[in-house]
This record gives sequence, structure tokens and C-alpha cells, in this order.
Amino acid sequence: MHVVVGDESTPSRFGFVVSKAVGNAPQRNLIKRRLKMLARPLTQTIYGDVVIRALPSAAQASWDQLQADVAKCVEKARTSNA
Repeated sequence: MHVVVGDESTPSRFGFVVSKAVGNAPQRNLIKRRLKMLARPLTQTIYGDVVIRALPSAAQASWDQLQADVAKCVEKARTSNA
């Protein structure tokens, strides 16, 4: 995940990269929809641009695992940019 931190006046934007290595089109779209739902509450806590790249293992990940992975990446980005 790549985060460009802005100030509080900068709206947050999320981008998702889900390559063909993740699976066929329906699998990729499912992962994108899940990531969008997980990112929605983060728009209030992150300022700037965020790019989330799904790895091939995301196709077999449960909702809880994806949520934990996104939270871990966001926290890591926050501490590295602080």
C-alpha cells in the first residue's frame, strides 16, 4: 500500500490495483468491492492519496483477513509518515 499524506484540508482518495494474478474478472471485481467497503470508513481518518495493491492471496482471503490486512497497512503507513 502506498500512502501520500496530506493535511486535513486535503480530501482522501483511494485507488485499488487488482491484477490478473489475483484471478479472473469476477474474482478481481469481488476483491475491489471488498476493498472499497473496507476503505470507506478510513476516509475520515486518512488525508491524502492511498493506493492499495491486492496480492494474489487476496482471492482466498476472508473478509476478516482482508480487514486485518488493510488495518495493518494503514497503521504501518501512518507510523512511517509521522
